[in-house]
Amino acid sequence: MKVLLLENIHPTAAEAFRDAGFDVETRAGSLSGDELADALSGVSLLGIRSNTKITADVLEAGKDLLAVGCFCIGTNQVDLDAAVDRGIGVFNAPFSNTRSVVELVLGEIISLARRLPDKTQRMHEGVWDKSAQGSHEIRGRTLGIVGYGNIGTQLSNVAEAVGLRVIFYDTADRLAHGNARRVPTLDDLLARSDFVSLHVDGRPGNAGLFGAEQFATMKPGSVFINASRGMVVDDVSLRENILSGHISGAAIDVFPVEPKAQGDVFESPLRGLDNVILTPHVGGSTQEAQEEIGYFVSKKLLGFVSGGGTALSVNLPEVAPSRPGGAFRTGYLHTSEPGVLAGINRLLADAGVNVVGQSLSTRGEHGYVLTDTDAPLSEETLSELRRAPQTVWLRSWSL
Repeated sequence: MKVLLLENIHPTAAEAFRDAGFDVETRAGSLSGDELADALSGVSLLGIRSNTKITADVLEAGKDLLAVGCFCIGTNQVDLDAAVDRGIGVFNAPFSNTRSVVELVLGEIISLARRLPDKTQRMHEGVWDKSAQGSHEIRGRTLGIVGYGNIGTQLSNVAEAVGLRVIFYDTADRLAHGNARRVPTLDDLLARSDFVSLHVDGRPGNAGLFGAEQFATMKPGSVFINASRGMVVDDVSLRENILSGHISGAAIDVFPVEPKAQGDVFESPLRGLDNVILTPHVGGSTQEAQEEIGYFVSKKLLGFVSGGGTALSVNLPEVAPSRPGGAFRTGYLHTSEPGVLAGINRLLADAGVNVVGQSLSTRGEHGYVLTDTDAPLSEETLSELRRAPQTVWLRSWSL
């Protein structure tokens, strides 16, 4: 099998695939359009980060594609519905870079509170400005976290440890950590926070979440941080609020449109503003995080193709196979209909094989069954399953 890894994925991933006997091709940048479609010829596993867009047309071009690994947190760059319709699994790393993002955000909070971007720029210009004007400690001030998931909760814990009060807003029912307090509305959080940090996901409903109305609601002189998704924030409105002084500073790591490769020109209305930190989508770009992501996602992809495991897949029904107890395993992805499991087991009984382990899960319009048997299934039995009208795909492994 061939693996294609794009966007400078950490070498631990390529090493894991090569150790498993795969042919691995790596590329430094992202690909798009016909170039990406051509590159997918013969590729079974594709590894990407956030800049490569996997559309339905791209998936259609990947005739041999079994799975896509997003070596990052987000998966909104992949058409998940089109992927599952073609039986292509999608996996990501929802936890691996959490600490790296949290440390970046905390560093930015301190830097912006002390107006360090201004101070360092003036020093580079040869100006010695030792004034304390506009510089503050963060102790006792309020951090408002919008989105209280994996990153938001860890930021909450670390922020409290350095003396910040924490409030949070999330549309989901989340358990508060430490002394953090939930607030009932986003407007309530904005009006009370000295620092606002976004940690929402890339679902379409979050596009344009933060614009002129939200910035106007923020506490005068507060600081804004976005290390979540670029499409969430209206950068032009943010610029206007920084120029007016309503927002005293900002740190932005993600942008609506980002360059595709190292060295490409970066354009943004936020360039050149005082007390604004701009970073090139590096929230999770530490050696520790990238190594862990490379290891984590590659293992999920290998588990999927070598044994059918779909645990933590973002689009297929999740099945974590138990320790093999038989000699043969089948993975069966199908449209979700009543009686599928009973039909499989009748077929196996007629074939004279004994089921020694079986797991079933459904997700949306699809179901997935992993079955371990004490003997291999005949080609006749496998063919009968493949011909069933509800079949998306059937794969088998010797254990």
